[in-house]
Amino acid sequence: MVYFPNGDLGAGPSGREQATRILIRKTAGLPRSLAQLARHRLEFALGRFGTHVRSVTVRLADLNGPRGGVDKHCLVEIRLNSPRRAIVIEDTDVDAEVAIGRVAERAARVVARAVQSLTDWRPSHGRS
Repeated sequence: MVYFPNGDLGAGPSGREQATRILIRKTAGLPRSLAQLARHRLEFALGRFGTHVRSVTVRLADLNGPRGGVDKHCLVEIRLNSPRRAIVIEDTDVDAEVAIGRVAERAARVVARAVQSLTDWRPSHGRS
């Protein structure tokens, strides 16, 4: 387990760094560099949403062990402050770096959509 207590996911409303918890769990046999890659990719992908992201949990696993195949699994759970919800994204690939990259790209799109939904909501003011 790798724990990054002060993930650099953006500044809070006061301009100071917001302490966003990034927890990375990986199965034995996967190099520590994958945890660092996941952290960097998610910081880059989610950095602009720092005030909305409460915590990020990443799980990296080698499903088949030394047998190989399409078995490098990456699961990311993102907990948002506003809108208050949890987002889970996962991917599996032969290459762990590819799975991490795809999950990070999807995470940015899904969080952007969730945050955008806050500003898209408009009361109808009696119109049909």
